Amino acid sequence: MHSGFSISTLTSAVRARKGAFVVGFGLSVGLIAMGFVGEPEEQVQIQVPTTLNDFRMPGTQPNSLTHEIVGSDTCASCHGFYDEAHDIFGTWSASMMGQSMRDPLFLAALTIANQDAAFAGDLCLRCHTPGGWLEGRSTPTDGSALLDIDLQGVSCSVCHRMADPEYQPGVSPAVDLDILNTLGADAPTPDQSHSGAFVIDPLDRRRGPYDEGPDFFYHEWEQSPFHQSSSLCKTCHDVSNPVFTAQPDGTYVLNELDAQHPTNNVYDTFPVERTYSEWLMSDFAKGPVAIGDRYETALPAVSSCQDCHMPETDLQACRFDENRPNYSTHSFSGANNWVLNAIRNLNPNDFVTGLQPELVAQSIERAEEMLRDASDMELSMVGNKLNVRIINQTGHKLPTGYPEGRRMWINVQFFDNTNTLIAEHGAYDQETALLTVDDTKVYETKLGPDEAVSALTGVPAGPNFHFVLSNVRYKDNRIPPRGFTNANFQSIQAEPVAYTYDDGVYWDDTQYAVPKGAARADVRVYYQTTSKEYIEFLRDKNITDSRGQEVYDQWVITGKSPIVEMDVGTLTFPTSCPPDITGDGLLNFFDISAFLTAFGNQDPIADFTNDGLFNFFDISAFLLAFGDGCP
Repeated sequence: MHSGFSISTLTSAVRARKGAFVVGFGLSVGLIAMGFVGEPEEQVQIQVPTTLNDFRMPGTQPNSLTHEIVGSDTCASCHGFYDEAHDIFGTWSASMMGQSMRDPLFLAALTIANQDAAFAGDLCLRCHTPGGWLEGRSTPTDGSALLDIDLQGVSCSVCHRMADPEYQPGVSPAVDLDILNTLGADAPTPDQSHSGAFVIDPLDRRRGPYDEGPDFFYHEWEQSPFHQSSSLCKTCHDVSNPVFTAQPDGTYVLNELDAQHPTNNVYDTFPVERTYSEWLMSDFAKGPVAIGDRYETALPAVSSCQDCHMPETDLQACRFDENRPNYSTHSFSGANNWVLNAIRNLNPNDFVTGLQPELVAQSIERAEEMLRDASDMELSMVGNKLNVRIINQTGHKLPTGYPEGRRMWINVQFFDNTNTLIAEHGAYDQETALLTVDDTKVYETKLGPDEAVSALTGVPAGPNFHFVLSNVRYKDNRIPPRGFTNANFQSIQAEPVAYTYDDGVYWDDTQYAVPKGAARADVRVYYQTTSKEYIEFLRDKNITDSRGQEVYDQWVITGKSPIVEMDVGTLTFPTSCPPDITGDGLLNFFDISAFLTAFGNQDPIADFTNDGLFNFFDISAFLLAFGDGCP
């Protein structure tokens, strides 16, 4: 265990802190020490007494800006309401970026995070409402002090005032050097620029990739190549828990409390998300990769995050401007297809949220189309087994991002010659939202605490959804991107866990035994944002507020996180006995009856001459085959 941290120090810290979990703490620690605690589920959970210092990151600090962060509605007068499907303000409003602080799923997870570790919500809020965080309204860390302007989430002003923490002479805006020098010890290195460790221009100088020219007068501006670089996305799409420090043996231990992480290096902290780093270790980071007609982009090959999530097109960036051939759309399409509807239900004033019904519908369709573009599927036979190959066509793992509740799986249905379902793998019940997981491949990440953290908190060791307490990656079988090597992905804390991939592989094969009598297999790949297990966890573990119940209710109302069909295909199996219509391996009266029924319905299985017609010749061919019997 990390020096300076022990049961006694935790006991003292907890007793000094008022909170919901203090009651019973001394008894729990005593029982743990004496070995009298029962099964893990019987333990009393104890809040880790972390402080804001434990979650402190380098970069611009709260209450240090000269000019406040302006609301995105300020930008709408020029960048909105002129092209419903494509203008910057409208598409941003109907994205998860624009709604990141109204997201009820996030809010419910925020409550659990604060329950598990005091002040943990500060780490979450700095990316979900960076404007509110920068202006000192992230405490209390449940978001209760935030203003309406802070609910605009990842607003225009935040991203467009962001400076590259790695100053590049002749490339970065010259003013950025002074900004970094002023930060001094708080200036993050590139390896520290994660989990919301951003550098924000203290003045309202808005950055973008274009040279606006000397006559531009609408607002102060700086030309910034950083805004077309994936490095900008790294700021919030490599996410770590800084209360844990990596050890030489690959484990993670809890730091001494009330202290900033000793290095804040991204790869010294516990990995929650590594989307940027996955891209960094892919072929896409080395240069454009041709992946066909995907992601609404006109580019023949893609490289950066923006190429796929902000595809370039020939449209207006401003109502007072001509079309720009390389205008980057601000739809920020991802994979979430239900939360926007939940937000509208909970915030019915569309004028305030910007969530007009047509914009929400367009955003959800873009998300589902992105999922369909994200993979390809190939079906084949390997010996006597069906082989399902899923090919990753993204620049990161598939799926990627926040791990809790997200999953992708393979559904296989075997049918006989009468189109009767005879076996299924990965069955999903739309009514109950239950997925049968023990007979198919489910692609997911599972995090959880180890025995040491369990002993200190009462949360059972092993995979669970207490992500703030997680310090072990128990499973990660997600499909890697092009350019994957085990060594590179281990270096970014993203190697496969409880699974293996060979170097260079960006696909995965799963084999299924073909049941007797199967004539074909219908195969689908599904994705779901929020599993039943996760949403029930958020509901049932919340002892603080109503957020868990609220998001559960919306999950139900909006279709229980509707599954998305990413790929679909059919493989027909050759049969050695065509007259065995029932597929039971026997030739008898039931096959004759099944043939006559199929013949009357003009079912293709009754076209024994394969001429597309149903006549006497088919009956004759069937009877001859029936008379010959089966081998």
